[in-house]
Amino acid sequence: MVSDSKDHSDQLSDQEREALHQVELGIEHLHRAHGHLVSFHHDTGRAMDHLADAEDHLRQCGYDELADELRDEYLPRGVVTDDTADDTHAGRWSYDLLENYQDVFLADLVDFGEAVTQQVADGLRHAAERKQEFDWKARARRE
Repeated sequence: MVSDSKDHSDQLSDQEREALHQVELGIEHLHRAHGHLVSFHHDTGRAMDHLADAEDHLRQCGYDELADELRDEYLPRGVVTDDTADDTHAGRWSYDLLENYQDVFLADLVDFGEAVTQQVADGLRHAAERKQEFDWKARARRE
């Protein structure tokens, strides 16, 4: 267990520091994945906007059947379809995936990470990096 000092990373066991570090790295990678999911959402939206514009151009060129297919089959479709649904438009759109990731998956794991940090290290974040910083600075003064 840790004391009330501001930086008590040196009072944690190596195993505690490693456990905290692995949880922190996991959460950090989830945040990176979130960024990729935001990019996926934006890129999908931009692509669909281009396809919506293509519908008008196809119609103006006399390709009404292609324009209708784009309008009726592809533009309303979600990025993840529900194979059990009769309606091909029952799929989930990218914003829905993003919101679910943010509000459920990521939020729950961030809360878990904060609880681990609080319980193991009295809320001290980056304990492994703090210990490394201390060790490197101490070594630099000696050599």
